[in-house]
Amino acid sequence: MAWHRELLIGFDLETTGTDVEADRIVTAAVVALEPDGTVSSERTWLLDPGVAIPAQASAIHGISTDHARRHGLPAASSVEDIAEAVAEVLRSGTPLVVMNARYDLSLLDRECRRYGLRSITERLGTAPAPVVDPLVIDKHVDKYRKGKRALHALCAHYGVTLEEAHDARADAVAAVRVVRSMGERHRPVGAMSLTDLHALQIRAAAAQSASLQAYLRRTNPTAVVESAWPVIPRSR
Repeated sequence: MAWHRELLIGFDLETTGTDVEADRIVTAAVVALEPDGTVSSERTWLLDPGVAIPAQASAIHGISTDHARRHGLPAASSVEDIAEAVAEVLRSGTPLVVMNARYDLSLLDRECRRYGLRSITERLGTAPAPVVDPLVIDKHVDKYRKGKRALHALCAHYGVTLEEAHDARADAVAAVRVVRSMGERHRPVGAMSLTDLHALQIRAAAAQSASLQAYLRRTNPTAVVESAWPVIPRSR
């Protein structure tokens, strides 16, 4: 059976910002969706990130610094739980669906380093795979479509209902439903093996970054856009 008609597991983070090197996890979700679309298991986390949550981030995901400090779990133990939950999915060979995986998986990697924990790569003995990233796939299969490519925009384009946007659980579920719709609509992608699909996304993400970098260098000759996917290598 095609990969998008099998069990898929969505992963999402809500965070303190958009810098993978400096920002922290606030909420996380790992949600399993069966082939019929039902949620068969889920794990969610609310963390006390140990730093103030900027007002701009709170406005997006609705978690204030005070709420996280009052109700959040300790960050170090939670990051360990999240990392092991993600590694367990990948050890099983089940596809991990992550919208903009380059961000979420890289930030989780940096959180592991922050607390002296083993990264996903270290737990697996190899880079995270198989990962399915609706952002990378959509840009590959529909390169010239105008408009936004954020999760809410992909949901609208692929006919998926997004409830409670920027809630980690809701976003994880929506991302899975989007890639299922992609697999049906774009049959060559849906017919790929997971190994080939993962390799395609590595190449596609690099090409997309190179294109954006070339565009930015029209006005900023030193602009650099990260090409690695699904995890940005750590700087030394």
